Amino acid sequence: MGKANRQRRKMKEKARKHATPRSSGDTLWAPGDQPTREEQASLAVSSALRALAYGDRRAFELASARVADRPGAAGWRRTTERLLADHLQSAVSGAWHQGWQPADLVRVASRQLGKRHVSLTRDAIAAQMQQYTPATIDPRWTSQLTDCEARAWWRADQNHLQAWAEVQNTEWPVAVTCVLEVLDLIGGLPKLEKLTPIPGTALPSASTARLQRAAISERVLTRIRALLAKAESSTFPAEAETFTAGAQALMARHSIDHALLAALDQSSSEDPTGRRIGIDNPYEVPKAMLLGAVAEANRCRTVWSRDLGFSTAIGFPADLDAVELLFTSLLVQATTAMAKAGSRTDHYGRSRTRAFRQSFLTAYASRIGQRLTETTGQQTTKAATEPAGQNLLPVLAARSEAVDEAVSAMFPEMINHVVGSVTNREGWFSGLSAADRAALGDDGALLDKAN
Repeated sequence: MGKANRQRRKMKEKARKHATPRSSGDTLWAPGDQPTREEQASLAVSSALRALAYGDRRAFELASARVADRPGAAGWRRTTERLLADHLQSAVSGAWHQGWQPADLVRVASRQLGKRHVSLTRDAIAAQMQQYTPATIDPRWTSQLTDCEARAWWRADQNHLQAWAEVQNTEWPVAVTCVLEVLDLIGGLPKLEKLTPIPGTALPSASTARLQRAAISERVLTRIRALLAKAESSTFPAEAETFTAGAQALMARHSIDHALLAALDQSSSEDPTGRRIGIDNPYEVPKAMLLGAVAEANRCRTVWSRDLGFSTAIGFPADLDAVELLFTSLLVQATTAMAKAGSRTDHYGRSRTRAFRQSFLTAYASRIGQRLTETTGQQTTKAATEPAGQNLLPVLAARSEAVDEAVSAMFPEMINHVVGSVTNREGWFSGLSAADRAALGDDGALLDKAN
């Protein structure tokens, strides 16, 4: 099927999804069967969403105006405020059942819509979450709500849409357009893999156990964060690399200890899981490569969903914590080094900066992956020679196999592709240099090559 046909089919499917009984704007109501104010508002909303689904901006503007105001209809705005607020919460709930999480919705809104839409999405998420008791919300979900700043801040006598419209200090027709565009976006999202229990279904006992495991790991994560913070703030590349290598060595050792303890604990039922990590433009291809390299070094796998702006990292929880922390830090360090390298032009004076930076980051991702893997290998060899590590290699092999099986289960139709291209020689070697200014010592620490 061609791209144009697929797009038309998608629009028709969206239109059917948004449709409601008696949803045609041309419907004539029989005498004595006139629609209520709520029904009229619902029809106007459906008409606007259909117009958006078919890309008819003119029809959408007319329908949106009918949603915003109906001359002579007393209480129209109050009705539409309530209706649209309910629609938003329903759309958010539907997204949860489709595998989306709070961070995912905020991310896709920020990629495809504007700042107003993002704040509206946050408020709709916060309003929808008020329906659940805290004990039935997975801790990972709660953490995302905090990170996204999705919280109920409005007064008890307001609904979230009414409060949002007041704070935005914008005209009601503009606010209605924004709401409809958010509804259209969420309504057209594809189905994702369910990585965590949706709100209302998490088991309190399991949630408590996860919190206890997280508390055990937090001491190590604090030390890792401190090392990475020093790496990011350092103005000396070799010093930054030393701190980063120290963080990776600590992560690798923690992962090894965690694996051995889990193998000894017969009651442990820890399984691989997934975590979505944002991959944004510019230079999204080498950024996805960098995340993949960090994941491989920490016994995880990644699957990149380019159109949606994220990669799904699959692994055991402690390893995923390490991957997310290290990737975020390395991205900061790489971006800083790239900016210091400056812009580039060819001998005709034309800009070659983009090609240079693309190649820079590609080389950086390739080399840093090699170095992180070397550090992990050194820590593994060291641990395997210790008395407690006699069964380490079979344990790690079993965990790697479990991760591979989880990837196959989550993405049964996945096709492997090689990503990344180099079009600028100088950028490639500059990126290698940025990732390789220091040499690995026998203990996994980095030594400054200049000394």
